[in-house]
Amino acid sequence: MVPQRKLMKMKYLLLILFTGFISASQAQAIRKVKMDEVAKMIDTAKGPLIINFFATWCSPCVHELPYFEKQATEKNIQLVLVSLDFPETFPNGIRSFMTKSKYKSKVLWLADTNADEYCPKIDKTWSGAIPVTIMVNNAKKYRRFYDSQLTEQRLAMELKNLLD
Repeated sequence: MVPQRKLMKMKYLLLILFTGFISASQAQAIRKVKMDEVAKMIDTAKGPLIINFFATWCSPCVHELPYFEKQATEKNIQLVLVSLDFPETFPNGIRSFMTKSKYKSKVLWLADTNADEYCPKIDKTWSGAIPVTIMVNNAKKYRRFYDSQLTEQRLAMELKNLLD
């Protein structure tokens, strides 16, 4: 009876370890980038692309993310979320936020710290405030910059422009 109990404990322990391994392997990778890389991604996008600059502590950002995620997925548009969170939240705090919110979009963390240098690389009018969104469809020569929170209805309208 004792050997069987030990065997059950070992199986249980292996199951816990395996579950932990699977969860860790499915956790979203969040890569550190510089703004030059984001700008290049925008300039070389082969299809419709949305880049949303956000932070996990920014209420307007957090409010708009669910419908960005939903509509981009429904319309098969690439959505890249670029976190401007503080260094101490990279990567674990950002990953935890994304996992808890069940977001699947690609997430990058901006390692640049001087907004006076990195903002103009995206748009000359960007003050550094967030949320900020840029929509690009290079095939149509379409590029739009939004320097405020978008409502769900406005996003739907803008996505039509991006795709049509």
